[in-house]
Amino acid sequence: MPDTSIVFDGVEHSFGDRRVLSGISLELTQRRIGIVGANGSGKSTLARMINGLIIPDRGAVTVNGLDVRKNKRAVRRDVGFIFSDPDRQIIMPTVAEDIELSLSRTIKDKTERKTRALSVLSEFGLDGHADQPAHQLSGGQKQLLALASVMVLGPSILVADEPTTMLDLRNSLMLRETFAGLGEQLIVLSHDLDFLTDYDRVLVIDDGQVVADDEPGPALAFYRRAMA
Repeated sequence: MPDTSIVFDGVEHSFGDRRVLSGISLELTQRRIGIVGANGSGKSTLARMINGLIIPDRGAVTVNGLDVRKNKRAVRRDVGFIFSDPDRQIIMPTVAEDIELSLSRTIKDKTERKTRALSVLSEFGLDGHADQPAHQLSGGQKQLLALASVMVLGPSILVADEPTTMLDLRNSLMLRETFAGLGEQLIVLSHDLDFLTDYDRVLVIDDGQVVADDEPGPALAFYRRAMA
């Protein structure tokens, strides 16, 4: 995958009278970056700025040189996003149809679209479920389907907001292994600190600011002390 870069330059944001981010300046270039913080710390707002789901009140966010404020569509082609609840992203009745929907803008031929969908399902271990109703999948399989429907579009960056929240331990470990095999840049928000122990970098967000930015060991130790 090509080198990627996400830059926050003096970013601030409020919801009404509540300041949720203040003075955020970061350059994110490492392949796997974790973000941790208590609920309400601002980490989800930070993540949603990477693909333009939220635009900062002040400052700028650029992705691979593109200002997100001015280039939302182009940035969203380059940044995939998955949520904690895969049901928010699964739209179509069957597993294969959900992947085909993702491909509908880029592949017009139905046969080619079907072939590509089956190929990507195989990559994510879901080829045996292609014609199965999506709602019948397990929680882990649903998260894999949500991931596959994003990755089939070829983003260079994947942002995952609490992807293991609704998963049991087995499925959480399975998703961790799947993420480890991806070549794209990963930005993962998680309360599951063990999920991030082998990442390249971890940010700790508190009260809208970056209070620690280090390798996983020191950063997660700082966060544990702060939460004690």
